[in-house]
Amino acid sequence: MSEYDRGPSIPQVALIALFVTALITAQVTAAKVLAFDLPFSLPVTGAELVLPGAALAYALTFLASDCYAELYGRRAAQVVVNVAFAMNFVLLVLVWSTIAAPASPASVDPAMFETVLGASTNIVAGSLLAYVVSQNWDVWVFHEIRDATNGEQLWLRNIASTASSQAIDTLIFVTIAFAIAPRLLGVGPVLPGSELAALIVGQYLLKLLIAFLDTPVVYAIVGFVRSRDQTGATAA
Repeated sequence: MSEYDRGPSIPQVALIALFVTALITAQVTAAKVLAFDLPFSLPVTGAELVLPGAALAYALTFLASDCYAELYGRRAAQVVVNVAFAMNFVLLVLVWSTIAAPASPASVDPAMFETVLGASTNIVAGSLLAYVVSQNWDVWVFHEIRDATNGEQLWLRNIASTASSQAIDTLIFVTIAFAIAPRLLGVGPVLPGSELAALIVGQYLLKLLIAFLDTPVVYAIVGFVRSRDQTGATAA
């Protein structure tokens, strides 16, 4: 069988699909701000955890990218990250062109459709810049630690790369979407400092928790794919 016949493996395609699906989901759910009541009070956030609706979906992109980086290398991971960044613009063109197209009388309310799917400029600007910076940082830190530990301690590079990149992502997204862009472009709400801090802390706490919880999942996925590849190689 030639290299052209083999093509990408099922796990490789599955990880790319998970990454892109989570990224697109995050893009279309970012405008909703969630609020969860806590049984205790935290500094800055108080007894309520406030975060963008995209937080969980976006956290999954780091799980997928870390697995992909571990299995297929730095360059392959950077290609996925940057191609997916370009696909964000494809999503925006498709959504906005659908919003601009004339609606049938049988359609859902066009204004409601636009409200739900038409992410405002501040959300788009914040999410795109946060994405391209934090995801490339994640891949870089992951492999710097991998090289420094001679490929050992997967848990360390998974947690360290995700925790640091999520901090960068959260700070850039919230600051641009709810502070800088509304003032410069006149779009979206301008949050006061206390609400801005609560949103940053709330979003980062969830992402940090996910970074710790997804470490066993990363081990399981990487272990499964490597064992599958070894079995296939032996069988071949």
